[in-house]
Amino acid sequence: MDPVTTPSAHAGISVGDGSVIGKTDNAGSHRASRMNTASTDRSFARRLDLTSLQLFVAACELGSIGRAAEREFIAASAISKRLSDLEAAVGTPLLYRRPRGVELTPAGDTFLHHARSVLFSLERMQGELSEFALGVRGHVRIHANLSAIMQFLPDDLAGFTAVHPQVKLDLEEHVSSEVVRAVREGDADVGICNAPGEIGDLQSRRYRQDRLVVAVPPGHPLAAFDAVWYADTLDHDQVGLNGNSALDLAMRRAAAAAGKDIRLRVRVTGLDALCRMVHNGLGIGLLPDRAFELLRGVGDLRAVPLRDDWAIREIDLLARDFASLPVTARLLVEHLCPSQHPR
Repeated sequence: MDPVTTPSAHAGISVGDGSVIGKTDNAGSHRASRMNTASTDRSFARRLDLTSLQLFVAACELGSIGRAAEREFIAASAISKRLSDLEAAVGTPLLYRRPRGVELTPAGDTFLHHARSVLFSLERMQGELSEFALGVRGHVRIHANLSAIMQFLPDDLAGFTAVHPQVKLDLEEHVSSEVVRAVREGDADVGICNAPGEIGDLQSRRYRQDRLVVAVPPGHPLAAFDAVWYADTLDHDQVGLNGNSALDLAMRRAAAAAGKDIRLRVRVTGLDALCRMVHNGLGIGLLPDRAFELLRGVGDLRAVPLRDDWAIREIDLLARDFASLPVTARLLVEHLCPSQHPR
């Protein structure tokens, strides 16, 4: 008698014509797993409701279901029932019930963070949609560094709004590292900055280029030179910008390579303040060439170009995916960087 074998779950069952039924492969099991995960995600979202999220946040902020009931004009028993249903939906306790109020569990602390994020996003969506009733036809969130805002964006954004007067532009100034973070985390549609090293999975387009110069008073020893190396400036007191700016980081790297320290006498937050400090003899300062030209009236200064390769800087446009940006954001990108493919 032939031995009887039990077919494995993946092997299937042989039939008379040599075919196999019930056979599954790894790709099929992976597809099934993905479908189950997607179904689970949708089911989880359907088990939550916005009112329960709002009441959960209120109870956490006030530390008491009773005080949350008073603020939200709803019975405390109704809030307690909703919070219990919420915990059942997520499958874990979110609050410790104490005699004097409620406290967050570790899971509750994580849930509170996401609940606030969801509610904030909905408030922002409501605000943006309400602008359409006022004639606004979309808006673009832009985060940019000081160099881009000072040198190029006023003219470029004015040109864009002249063509698209019903598009609202929200522009915020941040150091380059924060611009990259904001784009990556979705806080900005578009970022404009001197991208600091690797930008990971973000896309970029070349926007503008600038060159760093040293601002010095007319009688300063460096004023006699047509151009200088940054190492030559390290023997003099300097006025610096924000400690996390792309310019400050480049200066520190160059100083370390030269084996010297930067004699930083004062730090300021704006280029106009930097020029005023240099004018009043508090040190010399680095700034982009176009910014120096725009600030000529701030003081009696001379611009001495830097010879270093890093003094020529690229200013890039950043986005998570240019192709998936809202229409108004894509219009702005095309206005700032026409006919470019993302890198």
